[in-house]
Amino acid sequence: MLSEVTAVRYVTPLREGGSMPGLVEADDRRLYVLKWVGAAQGRKALVAEVLAGELARRLGLPVPELALLDLDPVLARSEPEPQIQDQMRASGGANLGMAYVSGALNFDPLCFDTDLDLAARVLWFDALIGNVDRSWRNPNLLVAAGGLRLIDHGASLIFHHSWKSAEAWRRKPYDASDHALRHAAGHLPQVDAELAGLAAAALPAAVAAIPGVWLDDEPGFATAEDVRAAYTAQLTARLAGPRDWLPEAAS
Repeated sequence: MLSEVTAVRYVTPLREGGSMPGLVEADDRRLYVLKWVGAAQGRKALVAEVLAGELARRLGLPVPELALLDLDPVLARSEPEPQIQDQMRASGGANLGMAYVSGALNFDPLCFDTDLDLAARVLWFDALIGNVDRSWRNPNLLVAAGGLRLIDHGASLIFHHSWKSAEAWRRKPYDASDHALRHAAGHLPQVDAELAGLAAAALPAAVAAIPGVWLDDEPGFATAEDVRAAYTAQLTARLAGPRDWLPEAAS
């Protein structure tokens, strides 16, 4: 389960990404990047962040700690920009917090070397979840003390925007032509079997970490547990193989 914290101070907007996340201080005296439940992408982006992030962590990939972050809309009074005020007022209650990585730099594939094994593991993971947001233009990778950090998985698991056609996604090939770590595709066979087994074992806990408040009232489902079961079925089927959705090495 995610730890639960409460925002006590709004620090500043982070003017990157479509949802313009905010930097807040929580009652545990730590800084978090707050992803708004009231943003245009809605709660499904937060569901994808949690499921993908917690699954990545259990695969041994470096993801900043995630937390369920409670926000009182009264904090909007400290933000002068009306658009951000509106987003904050629409996001009262449970939001997603990602631990702030101090001193981090944005990854540039032309400037930073990456361990080939780690690069292949990140590419494999992105292929599993269908992450379209790791391009060389916007890799959503940070370089900090201790190495890379994977961030921003809200655009993954696109099948949950149309559950009626979700089964077709299970075998959908992953397009890695613009992926920031595309060079590691030739190393995927070496990590595939290990990661598939780890992901299958880790999936129940990752799905269980999704806060029920973001799954309630999902059209077509009676309960939050039914929605969790659907996520589990989708990714279990994708893992089962053949995993021909994995990208091939560039010729």
